[in-house]
Amino acid sequence: MTLVQLREKNSSADEFYREVDQAMLVARHHGIQIIINDRVDIALAVSADGVHLGQDDLPVEAARRLLGKHAIIGYSTHNLAQAHQAARLPIDYLAIGPIFPTSTKDSSNPGVGLAVLSAVRQAVPEIPIVGIGGINAANRESVLATGADAVAIISDLWAP
Repeated sequence: MTLVQLREKNSSADEFYREVDQAMLVARHHGIQIIINDRVDIALAVSADGVHLGQDDLPVEAARRLLGKHAIIGYSTHNLAQAHQAARLPIDYLAIGPIFPTSTKDSSNPGVGLAVLSAVRQAVPEIPIVGIGGINAANRESVLATGADAVAIISDLWAP
């Protein structure tokens, strides 16, 4: 499955909405699923396939009520305790990271490394896990081999 997350932290809501609306036209034409980072309102407005939520975003339960049972909802975690809590939420996947240091996102969360990813995989075997943060073509296989079901890659695809 090809899944693209649209993430914009610096644009106005109106500008981001217009960008997402255009991206949805392209995605639908190519059979690509789109999830929106943080913005349940924009996901609803453009009929996106779902959202990816962080620790400080709208609560997952509220997003599920708004988006419905068929929407894809992902949730970011940064340690084993958060992953345990996430396993009780109505999510479709959890992201863990940053696995490695990254320059594409300002974050106070240090790289968790492959050991934490492995511990999360063992703790929540029933939930798909996406490794995020600092993953590229050179290290993605090690992330997948450690227990991630998928990886999120930015820098190998997009360098501002």
